[in-house]
Amino acid sequence: MTLSMAVLLVSTRPGGNTGMVLLLEMLAIFAIFYFLLIRPQRQAQRRHQQMLKALKRGDEVMTDGGILGEVVHIKEDRVTIRTAETTRLVVARPKIARVLSQAGEEANR
Repeated sequence: MTLSMAVLLVSTRPGGNTGMVLLLEMLAIFAIFYFLLIRPQRQAQRRHQQMLKALKRGDEVMTDGGILGEVVHIKEDRVTIRTAETTRLVVARPKIARVLSQAGEEANR
């Protein structure tokens, strides 16, 4: 016997609307979870995907591991970043955490 069925059996009221009350409570709990957990996570994933699509050569980026570098080459699933004068790292594209500065920003300064 599941917990919801046990609650229905224990808390029966005259009038027989216990099932409706339980259904409304479950819907309210789902709505709370959706608006506090699921929706913000989806929005963050959407923003991250847009950031990855807009990534271009010359952008200064930070990886999930905290490595800072400048994008020098972009493939569909990999990004090559220059971390020092002669050091280049190939990083999986989804592991780029954020763009610190766009390629055109430094020319405007």
